[in-house]
Amino acid sequence: MPGAAHVPRAGGIAERARAMAAPRRAAGASYLVGLNPEQREAVETVEGPLLVLAGAGTGKTRVLTTRIAHILSLGLAWPSQILAVTFTNKAAREMKERIGGIVGEEVEGMPWLGTFHSIGVRMLRRHAELVGLRSGFTILDTDDQIRLLKQILQAEDIDDKRWPAKMLASTIDGWKNRGLTPEQVPAGEGATFANGRGKMLYAAYQARLKALNAVDFGDLLLEGIRLLRENPDVLAEYHRRFRFILVDEYQDTNVAQYLWLRLLAQGSRNVCCVGDDDQSIYGWRGAEVDNILRFESDFPGAKVIRLERNYRSTGHILGAAGHLIAHNEGRLGKTLFSEGAHGEKVTVTGAWDSQEEARAIGEEIEDLQRQGHSLSDIAILVRASFQMREFEERFVTLGLNYRVVGGPRFYERAEIRDAMAYLRCIAQPADDLAFERIVNVPKRGLGDVALRQIHEQARAAGVPLQEAARQLVGSDALKPKVRLSLMDLVQSFERWREQAAQMPQNQLAEIVLDESGYTGMWQKDRSADAAGRLDNLKELVRSMEPFENLTGFLEHVSLVMDTEGAAGQDAVSLMTLHSAKGLEFDTVFLPGWEEGLFPNQRALDEQGRAGLEEERRLAYVGLTRARYRAKVYFASNRRIHGLWQSSVPSRFLDELPDGHVEVTESKGGTGWGGGQANGASRRYGYGPSRFDQAETFGSTYSTPGWQRAQAAKGGSFGGRSGGAGGSGGFAEPASRFGGVSGHAAGRASGGRGSGGRLIEGQLIATSTGPASAFKRGERVFHQKFGYGDVVGVEGNKLTVQFDKAGEKHVVDSFVQPA
Repeated sequence: MPGAAHVPRAGGIAERARAMAAPRRAAGASYLVGLNPEQREAVETVEGPLLVLAGAGTGKTRVLTTRIAHILSLGLAWPSQILAVTFTNKAAREMKERIGGIVGEEVEGMPWLGTFHSIGVRMLRRHAELVGLRSGFTILDTDDQIRLLKQILQAEDIDDKRWPAKMLASTIDGWKNRGLTPEQVPAGEGATFANGRGKMLYAAYQARLKALNAVDFGDLLLEGIRLLRENPDVLAEYHRRFRFILVDEYQDTNVAQYLWLRLLAQGSRNVCCVGDDDQSIYGWRGAEVDNILRFESDFPGAKVIRLERNYRSTGHILGAAGHLIAHNEGRLGKTLFSEGAHGEKVTVTGAWDSQEEARAIGEEIEDLQRQGHSLSDIAILVRASFQMREFEERFVTLGLNYRVVGGPRFYERAEIRDAMAYLRCIAQPADDLAFERIVNVPKRGLGDVALRQIHEQARAAGVPLQEAARQLVGSDALKPKVRLSLMDLVQSFERWREQAAQMPQNQLAEIVLDESGYTGMWQKDRSADAAGRLDNLKELVRSMEPFENLTGFLEHVSLVMDTEGAAGQDAVSLMTLHSAKGLEFDTVFLPGWEEGLFPNQRALDEQGRAGLEEERRLAYVGLTRARYRAKVYFASNRRIHGLWQSSVPSRFLDELPDGHVEVTESKGGTGWGGGQANGASRRYGYGPSRFDQAETFGSTYSTPGWQRAQAAKGGSFGGRSGGAGGSGGFAEPASRFGGVSGHAAGRASGGRGSGGRLIEGQLIATSTGPASAFKRGERVFHQKFGYGDVVGVEGNKLTVQFDKAGEKHVVDSFVQPA
């Protein structure tokens, strides 16, 4: 194919386009049909730097692909002279297919259309020797990377239990995402691992990679940056090659990707970046929203085109989402609008607890199904994966098909399978599969050789693996270190089996996960998903509480897991908000909008205002996934980490505008506990809120969730002004976003039934602490449910048989003696 020299350089691009494309303009103009004015301007602006701010559902992909087709159709560049970068292979394939649909086979000549990593590999293979590699270098996967780091830790005599290789891998990956070579790592950061040896270990790791002629994924860009910086002739070659540079999802670029692009973009002013600063939700994995915010300063004279005409959502959904995201300070600003109908208002519904939340959403889905709506057009988007379990079990009960998108079902997750294997080994000592799974998880020196010896003993004696392990411990067949480790495991199982008969199974599970070292393993893990895995384990422990014994719980899980997957079926989609980006559904349910859960407390603690703004962008992404119906839920009480916690509705609810929102009753049964307040708070049982007066909706709080909490001091939350021994209202600001109510703080500080625990900085009333002052058989009164008799007491939670409302579970501070 002809090279760059065959394209005339005289005059500006626009003039050359007119001269070269006149004969085929009539034929090529068909691809412009159907573009709105803003989209067409973005496609036809081919000269100079361009930032296309493309809001959710505004046709971003169509603009990007049509722009490339336009450049090719006008003959402004050969396919090999266009660099088009995406984030996923799926996006790259879709882009290539769409371009091919316009320009035909010409798209096959685009070798520089792909992901950052695929293009980075292509460049490195061509110039490998310039960065100390050979062209056939190996790309290590995560397992190989950790294995290599373990060797380096051992060589340096560093305890890999205290300083795990996974933690070092995550630390190095973070440095590479920021474009830092070992010598560029700040001394303070290098000192955070292995008593100041992090920087040295990073350098040793890089040297070992070179010796192996290998790279990891971070090197694909880091070495590319070094290649371009240290070899001006190579950089000049790519400057001559790339006439046009286009970048998709620019808001998700990290520092290394930004530096790599900036180096390549110095040779051409024809840089087009497409993205949406309001959808930058990957800061936790290195994405820098500032990259898109400073585009105009990086590329002086840049043109900014805003795509604000939304083709996905109704007017009410866009109005609610736009008003919410306007509270962010760090944004370029745009206002989405729809030319279609306003549609249904966004609904906000309060539930008594997460179980009622799941029941209510299940009933709404069944209603939609009866009205003829497809389940595949319905999604539930959660902030944290542990929220999924309640919905999964509810759907199994209802017989509703569901699919978990972006990950396995709750009981299929690796950490849950590991925990379940421990419990199966206790309840069923002959379960060899479970024993095999956890005999060396976490690592305890019982590798393949030890397991083979246990298998041989089991076959010889005709006994299960656990019994074979017990027999081996009493012999000299094993090495002393291995025997001691196996003895500890065998004795632990015997001890746990005795404890199983003496305590509730949820307490037993907590002890097993702690004493086995399994919880500690994930606490030491620095990977991005470690915190989520810990949350899932806590949710597993919580889920065991309603069952009479461990066997009953294991049987229940077996029945849940027996449900066939929903592949190819009409099924509800269940996923996290992060997994939902880029997807759309007719109806979207958004449960768990409570302070501490959403916005997530961890994000607030670690990142402050930046974390809050990213959480708000996540809420915006969630709302804009909906075409016709967006339904937000929040709960008055949520069981988090096995403990009851009274919740404050999310501040994001106060940032939704009255004109686009409707407050509704829960369809799941009880609703919020009866309160003393008027209006909506009478329904939901929290103190005075702007839900009570629609005209003040979203207009009277500087920090809404907290202001509502402050307003409720001395007032009512759930119909009561604080537990005995407490100060009433809400807890002090230390637990400001934790949603700890006065009755919880009061009880924990020495009031009636002082069953409190300090968990992650929050004082929360436990459900397994000292017994409530109420006794079985006592007559009580509840503001909403009326009179009833206490039939069960569990910590601060009562089971009450109400005269009219039937049996309900309530926290004792919501009732009073009759």
